[in-house]
Amino acid sequence: MAKAKRGLGKGLGAFFGEEVVQEVTKTQKSEQTDHAVESEAEIGNDGKADQVIQDMINDSGEIFIKISKIEPNRQQPRKEFKEEQIQELAESIRQYGVLQPLLVQKKDDYYEIIAGERRWRAAKIAGLKEIPVVIREYSPQQAMEISLIENLQRENLNPIEEAMAYQRLIEEFNLKQEEIAERVSKNRTTITNSIRLLNLMPEVQKLLIDGAITSGHARALLAISDQNVQLELALKIVKEHLSVRDTEKAVKALGKPVKEDKKEKMDEALELIFKSLEERMKTAMGTKVNINRKDKNKGKIEIEYYSESELERIVELIESVR
Repeated sequence: MAKAKRGLGKGLGAFFGEEVVQEVTKTQKSEQTDHAVESEAEIGNDGKADQVIQDMINDSGEIFIKISKIEPNRQQPRKEFKEEQIQELAESIRQYGVLQPLLVQKKDDYYEIIAGERRWRAAKIAGLKEIPVVIREYSPQQAMEISLIENLQRENLNPIEEAMAYQRLIEEFNLKQEEIAERVSKNRTTITNSIRLLNLMPEVQKLLIDGAITSGHARALLAISDQNVQLELALKIVKEHLSVRDTEKAVKALGKPVKEDKKEKMDEALELIFKSLEERMKTAMGTKVNINRKDKNKGKIEIEYYSESELERIVELIESVR
C-alpha cells in the first residue's frame, strides 16, 4: 500500500506565508498523481538571473537566481545526504525541473538556504545555472525551526539529527519541550524520547544513524549505564538481527542481579562443618571416620577398622567416654 503523504502542518504556514504553503500544496497534489515526480523533485528554468531581483519576481512570489549565489545553511539540522538519492533526484530534475522553490534569506553577497538543500545539491548535479527561490527574512530561531519542520515532515532527518535539532532549540533559544512539540506537531513524550538518544555512546549513535539499529532498539539500550555493555549489546543486535522485543528482554536480564542459590550455599556450609567433625573424630579415634548425613539433623557415623585388635581398641575408647 502506498504511504499516505503528510500535510505540511500548521507551523509552516506561519513561517512561509500562505502563498508558499499553497504553492507547496499544489506541488504535493501534482506529485500524488504522477509517480515519476517525487515529493522531493524540483524544477529549474533557464531564466535570466542578471536582471534586478524585483523584475524577476513572478506571480507566485518566486524568483530565479544563479545557483552559484546560493549556499547551504551550516546550522541546518540535516547533516547526512545519501548520494544515491541525490543522484536520483538530479535525474528527476533533468526531466521535470524543480517543482518547488527553495526558501532562502539574504546574507551579505549570497543567499542562505532555509529549506531545500537537497534540491540545491541535486540541481547543481543536474547542471542548472539558475533555480527558483522564495526570499524571506527570519531570525536565527525561525530559520532553525523552519528547517527542522521541513525535514521532519519530509522524514529526511535520521534520529540523531532530529534529537540534535531539538537540543539546539532548547540550548540556544531557550525553548521548552512543550513549545517544540507544538511547533513540530508532535507530543512532548516524542520530543523527550528523541533527545534522550543523545545519551547513547557515539558508536551506538553511529549504528542508529546508519540504520543498523532502530530508534526502538536505541531506546531500549538507554537503560544500560555501562557504555561497554551498551555497545556490546548493540553489536549483538546487528549481528543476530534481534527484534526490539528481544533487545528489551536482553536489557532486562542484564539489569537483574544474579540470584545466588541459597540451598546450594547452605549445602556447601554444612559440608564444611561435617568435614571438620570427621577430622576431629578421626584424630580422636586414630582411624578413618565417615559421617553420612540424610539431612541437617539425621545421619550415621561409620568408623573403619582394619584388624580385630584395632576393633577392640576402638570399643575400649568408646567405653572410656562413659
